[in-house]
Amino acid sequence: MKELSTTERKERTGRILVVDDEPIVCKSCVKVLRPEGYSVSTTQSGRDGIEKGASGDFDVVVVDLKMPDVDGMDVLHGVKEKQPDVEVIVITGYSTVSTAVEAMKLGAIDYLPKPFTPDELCVVVGKAMEKRNLIAENRYLREELQDKFGLENIIGKSRVMQDVFKLARKAAPTNTTVLIYGESGTGKELLAKAVHYNSLRKHKQFLPADCGALAPTLLESELFGHVKGSFTGAIVTKPGLFELAGGGTLFLDEIGNIGPETQAKLLRVLEEGEFKPVGGIEYKTVDVRLIAATNKNLEEMVREDSFRDDLFYRINVFPITLPPLRERKEDIPILAWHFLKQHSEEAGKGVRGFTPEAMKLLVNARWRGNVRELKNTIERLVITGEGKMIGAKDLPQNLRQTPDTYEGTPLPRTNKELKQIKKRLREAATSGIERSFVLEALERNNWNVSKAAQETGIQRPNFHSLMRKHGIRRPSS
Repeated sequence: MKELSTTERKERTGRILVVDDEPIVCKSCVKVLRPEGYSVSTTQSGRDGIEKGASGDFDVVVVDLKMPDVDGMDVLHGVKEKQPDVEVIVITGYSTVSTAVEAMKLGAIDYLPKPFTPDELCVVVGKAMEKRNLIAENRYLREELQDKFGLENIIGKSRVMQDVFKLARKAAPTNTTVLIYGESGTGKELLAKAVHYNSLRKHKQFLPADCGALAPTLLESELFGHVKGSFTGAIVTKPGLFELAGGGTLFLDEIGNIGPETQAKLLRVLEEGEFKPVGGIEYKTVDVRLIAATNKNLEEMVREDSFRDDLFYRINVFPITLPPLRERKEDIPILAWHFLKQHSEEAGKGVRGFTPEAMKLLVNARWRGNVRELKNTIERLVITGEGKMIGAKDLPQNLRQTPDTYEGTPLPRTNKELKQIKKRLREAATSGIERSFVLEALERNNWNVSKAAQETGIQRPNFHSLMRKHGIRRPSS
């Protein structure tokens, strides 16, 4: 056999259990597989094979079908029942088609007829490990996506954002069509992903389409696909996003930009679950959840006859409105700190925070580009900043000229309303210094929360509350 490189051995590393009542077979498997980089254990008992194989300590189980105490099929069934991701290879001296088919039906990935060569053993074990690693990698990626796009990772503690989260949690486990309203930069696609990755379709595709970025003919082909020769340049048959997203979620951003013909096709998909590719003659059926988004007033477009009323009522089943940043100013300090930490780590800069004056200006800025503009601004400040703290002088000129008011907020009519506004302003202005205060205390005490709380004169539960308030967690080592 070919000598493996160190890298190849590392890639092949896996835990193998060999279950065979013949000692010579067990020894042979160990002799062949260990040099290939595998960790190999053996047992000559079928009962012991079930117990060990179902323990979760192995990636692949190689089992003989014919054993005196417990049949190999029972071992296969027992292992798969407890550990469905463990790959099982059966060894048989009775290599008939019927035994092989039965084993495969029970979940075996492959079988080896006796006698088998070392190369044959390595090939089937390698194939089993490859599948096992692929399943593990896919699960990791799915979990990573769920962690990244979970609703809890959308930043916002304001009342209006809490209302958004409540609606999203109600919509997520259903198959209903969701329509997200919001200005550009408010995070409509992020919310759409959160709905998808909290739904029953989370293991399937989430595919986005920007309806405002393509001409009507190209958009129709993008969504529904086309057949070869249907138009100039259609040199091959191409599936559309509806077909590719089968079983999953299709996100149509800026749905208000689609033309009348595409609107009619979209309505048919939503009502009948079928569509016809561009240039095609047969309908295709599809199971897709639709999430749409727009920064336009679709009701007004319906009144102006620029958007079909029947399509509007079909997509406006579960509307969610994402507020602009100017209506959730209490979230700006939290968002600013989040983006600062993110970009500071990416750029390898030691920027620790904002001065109170800088944070006050950030909170009172207009942010016409909403969260996207805030994120880009913080990234630029991290890159251009030279000190440990971002001060008012570091901010762009347009932010330094921001009036010290809440744009769009009506003047208070009562003393109670005045107190509420003053409280929000005070909290926003002091948020930065409060966070820096907690961080500095933790760093001085090597991130020992008890010592930091004692030094600052704050009770430990209250210190923990401040950490949670500002999203402060111990940095990973």
